[in-house]
Amino acid sequence: MNIVILDGYTLNPGDLSWNGFSDLAEQCQVYEHTLAADVVNRCQDCDIVLTNKTALTADVIRQLPQVKYIGVLATGTNVVDVAFAKQQGIVVTNVPAYGPDAVAQMVFAHILHHSQHVALHDHAVKQGGWTQQRDFCFTLKPLMSLKGKILGLVGYGDIAQQVATIALAFGMKVLIHTPQRKKHLPQGVSWCELNELLPQAQFLSLHCPLTEATYRMINATTLKALPLNAMVINTARGDLIDEQALANWLNQNQGYASVDVLSTEPPQANNPLLSADNMSITPHIAWATTEARQNLMNIAVNNVVQYINGTPINLV
Repeated sequence: MNIVILDGYTLNPGDLSWNGFSDLAEQCQVYEHTLAADVVNRCQDCDIVLTNKTALTADVIRQLPQVKYIGVLATGTNVVDVAFAKQQGIVVTNVPAYGPDAVAQMVFAHILHHSQHVALHDHAVKQGGWTQQRDFCFTLKPLMSLKGKILGLVGYGDIAQQVATIALAFGMKVLIHTPQRKKHLPQGVSWCELNELLPQAQFLSLHCPLTEATYRMINATTLKALPLNAMVINTARGDLIDEQALANWLNQNQGYASVDVLSTEPPQANNPLLSADNMSITPHIAWATTEARQNLMNIAVNNVVQYINGTPINLV
């Protein structure tokens, strides 16, 4: 049995081991990156193909009749034509819930970046700003206590639940919105309709899937409903936000935003959020702690083991 990994660099830039896969195969070939033009050639003699973001379209799959298993080294499976793969009798799996704690941690990294301004003051100190002060301390922007603030969560899956737990530890109040009303929530967490949540949310964090209903759900209308100086956080999917509308809102000093995802990744140079005021951006790394990546690797290996044993799991 031969395995090919088309784009291993993102998951494992060199600090993890591929031995879990190589131990299962007669041959295991790992490529850091694969161009679209090279996919068919690299998968030609393989039974198992693993991909993160390299596309496996119907046209590509059609040219690979020997492939019996496609494993996505991520949760999202939009890079694979899953329907066509199933028609061809190919098993497709993904890796769910490998790092909700990592993403929740990033949500609060952004919230604390905004409320404490650590980077701003660190830079000022290193530029001589403290040595030149008459007083023993100085602040360049107001610092904010999170206690008593209202955090709104759109979606309430594994990640959002972790975010809520952290928020409660800070003494925040948590409002959530999901399509169906949630019952039996932890103390301090309440469900409400979106139109009720938005005007109260001093912090708004997105944790919902990208669907027709949620596409650009954060737009000029929903942004207008938020309180003045609210903060929008997105670690889910870039297209949940109308980026031009968000940029306009930010540039009018209506509020703040922090995102780990954009509509196109890598972003185009003219993306309006890259130059927007009151904005911080991380390059889709909320998932990428060492521990989360190792967990992803372990689950992906086990997916292949279970497939070989005839008991496939995490089927898409």
